[in-house]
Amino acid sequence: MKHSDTEVQELKKMIADYMENGFLENIIDMFKQDRGLYEHIGDLLIDERMRVRIGTAALMETLKKDEPENISAAIPYILPVLKNKNPVYRGDAAYILGIIGNPEEIPFLEEMADDEDSEVRQIVREAMEEILSKS
Repeated sequence: MKHSDTEVQELKKMIADYMENGFLENIIDMFKQDRGLYEHIGDLLIDERMRVRIGTAALMETLKKDEPENISAAIPYILPVLKNKNPVYRGDAAYILGIIGNPEEIPFLEEMADDEDSEVRQIVREAMEEILSKS
């Protein structure tokens, strides 16, 4: 079922607001019911609210454990965040790729090995180590 742009914006806002308010279990259940929601992961990673970004990482960690076969659906929506001008967002995106653990994403992380931000470089190294340790 295709949603209107307004419906999509309202859904993204609701997910982020739930995340900010600590209703992670509700969001986890929503993602388990509707894999189409993975397309919102990139937007959640660039939300200005720290609780939303932390919640997104917790969401992905839980989904990796509970539904590892579905989690790769988020990758196309995470990759653009790796190029975001904000280093916090780039680091969060690299961290999430480490959680997902798909070796096919190593080249995207390698491109970030010389990131201008030292914390991003550290997160990228750790994400690659995480992926390589499981493959």
